[in-house]
Amino acid sequence: MEQFRNVGIIGRLGSTRVLETVRRLKRFLIDRHLHVILEDTIADLLPGHGLQTSSRKMLGEVCDLVIVVGGDGSMLGAARALARHKVPVLGINRGSLGFLTDIRPDELELKVAQVLEGQYLTENRFLLEAEVRRQGEAIGQGDALNDVVLHPGKSTRMIEFELYIDGQFVCSQKADGLIVATPTGSTAYALSAGGPIMHPKLDAIVVVPMYPHTLSSRPIVVDGNSELKVVVSPDMTIYPQVSCDGQNHFTCAPGDTLHVAKKAQKLRLIHPLDHNYYEVCRTKLGWGSRLGGQD
Repeated sequence: MEQFRNVGIIGRLGSTRVLETVRRLKRFLIDRHLHVILEDTIADLLPGHGLQTSSRKMLGEVCDLVIVVGGDGSMLGAARALARHKVPVLGINRGSLGFLTDIRPDELELKVAQVLEGQYLTENRFLLEAEVRRQGEAIGQGDALNDVVLHPGKSTRMIEFELYIDGQFVCSQKADGLIVATPTGSTAYALSAGGPIMHPKLDAIVVVPMYPHTLSSRPIVVDGNSELKVVVSPDMTIYPQVSCDGQNHFTCAPGDTLHVAKKAQKLRLIHPLDHNYYEVCRTKLGWGSRLGGQD
């Protein structure tokens, strides 16, 4: 059982509900005589808090546990910053879906107390790292817990590209774009584009074409250690974009190559003991309950 003594708090900005939950969480942790460290951006909205503050980048170095208050987007941003420190991360949901931030605000004290007492599950979720190269030289790099997406940006024209997996040519395509997703991201943008749901324990990557010109182009699931290369056609007249988790963006030129592979460091995601992935899918995706109305 890990001893959590230095607990960091990250909160989504721009929400009074998040601030309310952060205040509750802060009081609860202090009452348990824990050392609480606030991310500096949320600390600025809590005048007179009297606590240590830290940048998100440094939280991973000084904390035994980081609690994220917000939605899945907040967790995605925290994951990219904290994965390299191997610090466990727990999510309190103040968003809409809550695939990653799975503690409800009304059960905050109960569930967080259980975690602090060692009653929790730990999952290691892998991230992707993406790099765009131009004539062999890197011009952009980003990490993603959910997905790396090649898309036309503001243009409405299709992108033409070639796909290689582990150095082997797979296909050339004309499509609105290409999604490369982790199992974590399989229930996000990739799902909307027709990709499969993958259990988080799978060591696999899914490649999903977005509205391909060839109707037989289907999603493909490959080994999680695969290295993908996407070559943007040099004959294109638009400059497509690469997005990592929909939050970090950089621009490609015709002829550029996008390289995607598993990142070495993983996110240590904590859940309460009663966490059930299928129950999460059933609730968030509107799957049917048992016959006869049973839970």
